[in-house]
Amino acid sequence: MSNEPTSPTRSVTIIGAGPAGLIAAETLAKAGLAVTVHDRMPSVGRKLLMAGRGGLNLTHSEPLEAFLNRYGAASERLRPLIEAFPPSALRDWAEGLGQPTFVGSSGRVFPTSLKASPLLRAWLRRLDELGVRFVLRDDWQGFDADRNPMFRHADGTTGTVEADATLLALGGASWPRLGSNGAFSDILWERGVDVTPLRPANVGFRVAWSEIFRSRFAGHPLKTLAIRFGETTLRGEAMITVYGLEGGVVYALSAPLRDAIARDGAATVQFDLAPGRKADELAARIAAQKPSQSLSNRLRKAAHLSPVAINLLREGAGGPMLPAEAEALAALIKAVPIRLTGTEGLERAISTAGGVAWSGIDENMMLKGLPGVFVAGEMIDWEAPTGGYLLQASFATGIAAARGIFARLGIAEG
Repeated sequence: MSNEPTSPTRSVTIIGAGPAGLIAAETLAKAGLAVTVHDRMPSVGRKLLMAGRGGLNLTHSEPLEAFLNRYGAASERLRPLIEAFPPSALRDWAEGLGQPTFVGSSGRVFPTSLKASPLLRAWLRRLDELGVRFVLRDDWQGFDADRNPMFRHADGTTGTVEADATLLALGGASWPRLGSNGAFSDILWERGVDVTPLRPANVGFRVAWSEIFRSRFAGHPLKTLAIRFGETTLRGEAMITVYGLEGGVVYALSAPLRDAIARDGAATVQFDLAPGRKADELAARIAAQKPSQSLSNRLRKAAHLSPVAINLLREGAGGPMLPAEAEALAALIKAVPIRLTGTEGLERAISTAGGVAWSGIDENMMLKGLPGVFVAGEMIDWEAPTGGYLLQASFATGIAAARGIFARLGIAEG
């Protein structure tokens, strides 16, 4: 029997019990580290469960190069992280939890159950088996002089936790009632970390609808349309809301639209309500309709426009009167101008832009100004459209941060 002393177990404190924090906890615990996850909410994975209300879009099946381009300015920093944990690896991971996935008609990837709760329950069982410890209702307050995290506990007392490494996975500031409130921004800024302002991403936009349009059509979808802004045209669906517009095709343009509104005070998009048809074809079909029919019937038959689309034409035209000439009416159908006057706030955004600047993060996901402190997930300055890209990058950065901790501590990955 050897009398050599055993090495003490290395410990890691993770702050934030969302996907990035939980996948890092799993990765670290598999290597035998003692992992404790703190969260200020009374339960874990709240934003993951919220995402599951729409079917839990885990990732996307498109080719990786196109996938990576969805991250815009952050794509080159995220490239090696996502290549190390690509969509196929995320699907394999879900399968390992007993949650097989499938590819939908749009290329998006979902669990077969179309729910987040079965996956989260299986995940928490695995984490429990690995010995991961959770401390809930524990509100992170910053660091002490030795870079140990400080917490306000559920009973109102405060305390400091010592660990060999700390991982911040605090999310952004969207849906703050689910836990991620953006408070990290001021805390880290005061410690010299470069943090860019938090801004809403994948968010709805305000439109000054007429009262009759708002009252009649709020909550109605716009299907089979294309939206143009600048040099970009995207096809998809949108939703009329009391305040304006939301939906996948709007979210996909949220970054340039948000920036244009911040710069110019407003932004005008053009809706193509018949993206599969040319203007001259539409004009011919409209002209062929019997003039004795109502305009709504003519538009319904010639252009297959729904009542909400027909009335959107009137909003774009600035009043109830539409062009009488078939060519002018067809041109309007192909390019309905809608003026966006503002964005909804962070509390209604699906995700967040801004956060910890990449310039302050080293190749191991450690903060350059706070050695031993790592970051992952949405709190980093990257954004992406909906479609599985948000969760994929959260998982990939969480795993990258765990591997960075292995490198820092000189531990081989389990």
